[in-house]
Amino acid sequence: MKDPIFKGAATALITPFSGDRVDFSSFGAIIDSQINAGIDALVVCGTTGEAATMTDAEQIDTIAFAVGRAGGKVPVIAGAGSNDTEHAASLCRAAESVGADALLVVTPYYNKTSQKGLIKSYTYIADRVSKPMILYNVPSRTGVNIEPATYAALADHPNIAAIKEANGNFSKIAETAALVGDKLTLYCGNDDMTVPMLSLGAAGVISVLSNVLPAETHKMCRLFFDGDIKGSAAMQLKYLPLIHALFSDVNPVPVKEAMAMLGACEANLRLPLTEMDEDKKEALRRELINVGVLK
Repeated sequence: MKDPIFKGAATALITPFSGDRVDFSSFGAIIDSQINAGIDALVVCGTTGEAATMTDAEQIDTIAFAVGRAGGKVPVIAGAGSNDTEHAASLCRAAESVGADALLVVTPYYNKTSQKGLIKSYTYIADRVSKPMILYNVPSRTGVNIEPATYAALADHPNIAAIKEANGNFSKIAETAALVGDKLTLYCGNDDMTVPMLSLGAAGVISVLSNVLPAETHKMCRLFFDGDIKGSAAMQLKYLPLIHALFSDVNPVPVKEAMAMLGACEANLRLPLTEMDEDKKEALRRELINVGVLK
């Protein structure tokens, strides 16, 4: 059995920008706030962190900053995937070199690949790193899905430790859980499915919601683990309208707007992402007011 990288809620952090640069002052304050709220881990330079528009140097500098700011209080998981396997391996090694505790590696996008190609690609990367890897399956963005049998084929590699599953197919997720057992840790990749996935054995969630509600997202998981399934489910349902508002536009557009409303950063995005329409922005504002984080 491989040790879980974390148990509970990990925040898929936004990357604040000021002008054309990473706003490290705001980023540091966000990290401090997350840790003080009891978050269980931090994910840096993933989808929510807009890594797709960052240079390699920016990405590694941002990961290094997060590692230093977290100071070992929680694991820092580095987004380090690419549709070019060699590039992904290089990013992973660079993230390791600056102290990342684990690596989040998305499936190849645009050029995509077969299940055989996924096995070869992930094995190639895992053979060249020393930190645990989380396989990130988000077919709505990448156009390729990791099948349960593919997870099973990869599960014995010592450096492949976990799954971030965002395919939304509970039948496939259940099949995966049955096939891999305790060889891979399962994490939920969709905030609206956290509690249902915990019921299938997930060890937690990699969350967008927890940018805004870190303590509450942590508590939702903790209640479930402590046996209060009804209380955990009640929290899932309570925050569902806010979750929907946070995904009413392309992630991370709404969550960055929400964090700007809360005064944590500027609502700066890099093209091709653009700001929300006013009606969606107002709906998001109402939900932030409804849950009590905004007046």
